[in-house]
Amino acid sequence: MSSPARRTTRQRVAINELFDTEDSFLTAQQVHDELVQRGVKVGLATVYRNLQTMGEEGELDAIRAEDGEMAYRRCSPVHHHHLVCRQCGKVVEIGQEETIEDWAREIGSRYGFTETGHELELFGLCAECSGQKA
Repeated sequence: MSSPARRTTRQRVAINELFDTEDSFLTAQQVHDELVQRGVKVGLATVYRNLQTMGEEGELDAIRAEDGEMAYRRCSPVHHHHLVCRQCGKVVEIGQEETIEDWAREIGSRYGFTETGHELELFGLCAECSGQKA
């Protein structure tokens, strides 16, 4: 059975347009604030609902920030990881590292799991925020 067609709403179009020009991960509150600033009439609950759906459908990448809140960004469609600056929010996409993939499969296998997946986000301070040269 196929899922029903998703309705394209003006709010979803506005969210897509925002992420077309945004490189940083944004929380629902940050997306809402930016949309309101742009003159879009949208409720915070609508933003949360759209971001969650867009994340589930693969339109946006979602990570759980260190404070536990979900943040979203348009990313590469291939599996990858992120290095995120705790201070300024700068994000670097890190390619699929074979040792991480192998490690996840080995740990899963050791405990009788199959089809083991993972999410990996690394947090630190970028060179600018730590005052070091890149």
